[in-house]
Amino acid sequence: MKHVLTAAALASLAACTATPPPASAPPAAEAPAADDPYLALEDIHGAAALAKVEEWNARTMAALSADPRFEKDRAEARAILDDKSQIARPGQVFGDMVTNLWRDADHPRGIWRQATLASFNAGKPQWQTLIDVDALGKAEEQSWVWHGANCLAPDYNRCLVSLSPGGTDADVVREWDRRTRSFVEGGFTIPLAKSDASWLDADTLLVGTDWGPGAMTDSGYPRIVKRWTRGTPLAAATTIKEGAAGDIAVRGFSILDGDTRHAFVSQGTSFYASDTWLLRDDGSLVRTPVPDTADIQGVIGGRLIAYLNKPMDAFPAGAVVSWPIAEALAGRNPAPSLVFAPTGRQAVQSVATTDNAIWVALLDDVAGKIVTLRPSAAGWSARTAALPANATLEMVSSDDARDTAYVIAQGFTLPPTLYAVSADGAARAVQSLPARFDAATVDVEQFFATSKDGTRVPYFVARKKGAAAPAAALIHAYGGFRAAQTPTYLTSEPYRAGPLAKWWVEDGQVHVIANIRGGGEYGPAWHEDALREKRQNAYDDLYAVAEDLVARGLSTKGRIAVSGRSNGGLMAGVAVTQRPDLFGAAIIGSPLLDMKRYNKLLAGASWTAEYGNPDVAEDWAFISRYSPYQAVKPGIQYPPVFFYSSTEDDRVHPGHARKMAARLMEYGQPVYFHEYREGGHSVGADHAEDAVRAALLHAYLRRVLIEGDRSAP
Repeated sequence: MKHVLTAAALASLAACTATPPPASAPPAAEAPAADDPYLALEDIHGAAALAKVEEWNARTMAALSADPRFEKDRAEARAILDDKSQIARPGQVFGDMVTNLWRDADHPRGIWRQATLASFNAGKPQWQTLIDVDALGKAEEQSWVWHGANCLAPDYNRCLVSLSPGGTDADVVREWDRRTRSFVEGGFTIPLAKSDASWLDADTLLVGTDWGPGAMTDSGYPRIVKRWTRGTPLAAATTIKEGAAGDIAVRGFSILDGDTRHAFVSQGTSFYASDTWLLRDDGSLVRTPVPDTADIQGVIGGRLIAYLNKPMDAFPAGAVVSWPIAEALAGRNPAPSLVFAPTGRQAVQSVATTDNAIWVALLDDVAGKIVTLRPSAAGWSARTAALPANATLEMVSSDDARDTAYVIAQGFTLPPTLYAVSADGAARAVQSLPARFDAATVDVEQFFATSKDGTRVPYFVARKKGAAAPAAALIHAYGGFRAAQTPTYLTSEPYRAGPLAKWWVEDGQVHVIANIRGGGEYGPAWHEDALREKRQNAYDDLYAVAEDLVARGLSTKGRIAVSGRSNGGLMAGVAVTQRPDLFGAAIIGSPLLDMKRYNKLLAGASWTAEYGNPDVAEDWAFISRYSPYQAVKPGIQYPPVFFYSSTEDDRVHPGHARKMAARLMEYGQPVYFHEYREGGHSVGADHAEDAVRAALLHAYLRRVLIEGDRSAP
């Protein structure tokens, strides 16, 4: 898959999943407001702060591990996570080989391995280990976490391997040889930083990293992209593009079109705007015709493909368009042409190119579809892939030369199945997980709630057939950064909580995924309706879903839990402080909560296009209406909250959760707290930690919502 960029790509670049790497050392925080008594908890590795964290961790662990089901839950979660029948997600296809990163009980940090494509497609892959991350960490006395490998086409023998100590966004990049299965002595090496490296050719890289003082943007991302030639020191690399301190990031990347490699440099002027240049053979840069609000998706047949987040000429927001790249390289301004436009209830989620086809992953009223497009006399000929209906569909990789995409399909009761999909739409199952429960015992429905302003908000419900109603409900939501939320198998709980949803449904309770505004469920407009001063719309959508559950007799006020991580953690924090009457519990992971200072902490400054800038009086006027940390007041009974986070989260500062927990405790509120020492923004560094978290969360929900125990741990 030469290039994949979702419509929610910038979400994955910051608050939701992977980011373009910020600086290895965050900018110094500015002086806080005098009325913040918990500022010391922002000292990430400070002795006093960590002592408080350990105290809270121990209290929570003691209270919840005493649940008679805790150890059984932990063991079941670990067994499911480590089961060797898990889907072997294909990574890169190397000619007739395919790679995969595999984790199980024997390899908690993973093994990077390869198999012949023929054996993989037959469902009987014969794996050969390339890098054993656990063994490497032991040999090098480092707690390595795999961050991926970028291998150079067409032979894919030389790879840039990224390894993170403890799972932070910062990593070390080292050149590795697939033939010798060893790191290249004297090869390319980029020291620990939040770097960005791309191949130009076998002896040249485009690199953005921490070059020294002033090399990072105010948001903490690389500001300078340089060309680095083999055999020269990194410090001797020559500058290709330098951005301003106020930019979000400057990065280089490359895209293959057949055997032709096109190099690009992108300058992010705001979180949702990037100017993009093509790098010519002579080293000069020429601006692409792609609007700064559009996302480049790939190059196919000499045409540059992009997704429009804003209308352009006659093309609507949400459409996919193309330009002739030769014209762009020549410095001309070629006219675009339409590739694909979704209907009113559809939204493009991701786009990819293989040698002769474009692949579009869609949501149609939040149900997944894959459409393949190939050039024809009439423009582009479209085929819809023969995949399960009403499922979540994820394009994970492709075989470019054979025009085949690998897609995982799943749903609440549909076990994940990996399909090989050909450009004519035919789909063949490669591997399917065994059922973890009897799907016939679970009812799955999609409902629509009406938000405060009349907007129709979809949500999905899973519950046990015949279970008593009303019951306790658990609502997962996110509501930001164009990131859609879709149903996954009940043993694949959102936010790496394993089988929590399965347990909850088996308990006779209600599991919900809410498609609130701010995500990408209905394209750019769905996201824009929750931007900046419109943020309250996302929260009103959440409340509408919760109240609709009550109106349908599925749950009752005070027996509804809200769950979210990162931006979703902010949403859950807002829900607790704005509607303590409606919610009886909240699972808040890796959250933003102090919105007065979020832009001064780690990568926070990069998200002002999403939330606004609290240092601007007009922006703080609307941010202050929902910022959870400032909203906590004495004399109000808030629901018991469970915070989880990671000390080594260098994207969203762990101080958010620490300070909010301290403030709630100050006012006598019950708080559960668990901060992992490793794992980065995704929290769990391995399956063992994920299994513990799943068991803790189940014990917490049972204690608070089923047993009605509101006492402090």
